[in-house]
Amino acid sequence: MFRKFHPCFDVLALSVANPEGEEIMTPPDRSGRRSNVSLEERALNIRRKALRMGEIQGQGYIGQALGIADVLAATYFHALEYRPDDPEWEGRDRFLLSIGHYAIALYAALMEAGVLPEEEIETYGMDDSRMPMSGMASYTPGMEITGGSLGHGLGIAVGMAMGLRRKGNPALVYNLMSDGELGEGSTWEAVMSAVQWKLDNLICIVDFNNQQADGPTRDALAVAAEPPKWEAFGWHAQEVDGNDMDAVVAALDAARALAEPKPRVIICNTTMCKGVDFLERREITHFVRVEPDEWSKALAVLEEGKPQ
Repeated sequence: MFRKFHPCFDVLALSVANPEGEEIMTPPDRSGRRSNVSLEERALNIRRKALRMGEIQGQGYIGQALGIADVLAATYFHALEYRPDDPEWEGRDRFLLSIGHYAIALYAALMEAGVLPEEEIETYGMDDSRMPMSGMASYTPGMEITGGSLGHGLGIAVGMAMGLRRKGNPALVYNLMSDGELGEGSTWEAVMSAVQWKLDNLICIVDFNNQQADGPTRDALAVAAEPPKWEAFGWHAQEVDGNDMDAVVAALDAARALAEPKPRVIICNTTMCKGVDFLERREITHFVRVEPDEWSKALAVLEEGKPQ
C-alpha cells in the first residue's frame, strides 16, 4: 500500500495491490465536501465559527484561531484524507493538535468539514459539551490526541507515523504545533527520532505567530531562522506566509509529493487575530481581551473583508 498522485483525480489516491499483484486505484473519499466552496471561503467560515464560540463563552484563544484559519482550511479541504461521517476510518490521515488551547480553531474546522454538527456550537465550553475549551480526544470526534501539555504532540506524531508504516497503512500524519513548542526539549528529541526512522509520512506544521504568554517568541528561545535548524537535523523544511492561501497550498503539495525518505516541516508565519483589524492592532494578543460588544463588531469586520 502506498500513496501516489492519480492523474485522473489530481489528488492523492490510495494504491492497493490485489492478491494477483495488480494495482487498484481508489479515488479518495470526498463525501460531505462541497467542491464549489473556495478555500478562502472555508477560512472565513472557520473564523466566523470561532468568533461565535468565543462570544458564547466571552473568552477564548481567538487570536490563534483567527491566525491559523487559512492553514486549517488548506489542510482540511485540500490535503487531508478523511470521512466526515466516520472520524475513526482507518484510512484517514491523522491530524494532531499538539496545542490544546487552539481547540476553538479545530472545532470550527471540524464543523466546517461536517465532522461535528454546527448545532453544537452553542455548547462550546459548557459542562458535558463535546467541545471543552482545551482539546481532549476522549470528548471530541476528529480530535486525535489530548494536547495542551506543550511539546508532546510531535513525539506522539512520530510514534503514530511509525505505527502506520508498520501496519502498511499509507495514511499521513500531520502535527500542528506552536512556535512556543520550539523551546521544548522533547520537540527536538522527536525531530531527531523522525529523521532516524526516515518518516516520510510525517508532516509537521508550525504556527509561528511570534506570540507567547510572556511576550514575543523571538525574545525567548526562537531567536534564529527556523528552516536551517530543521534542515540541519535532516528534515525537508519550508517557510511560508501562513495567511497566504496559495503559499500554504503549494507548501502542502510540495511536502506530500516529496520523494526523499525524510520528514517534512512547514513553518507558517501567521498574524494573530487575522481578518479583524482592530484586534490585530492590540499589543497583547496571546489571550486577547474582547469586550462583550466587540464580538459582533468582529463578525461585521469579517463580513466586510470576505472574498467576493
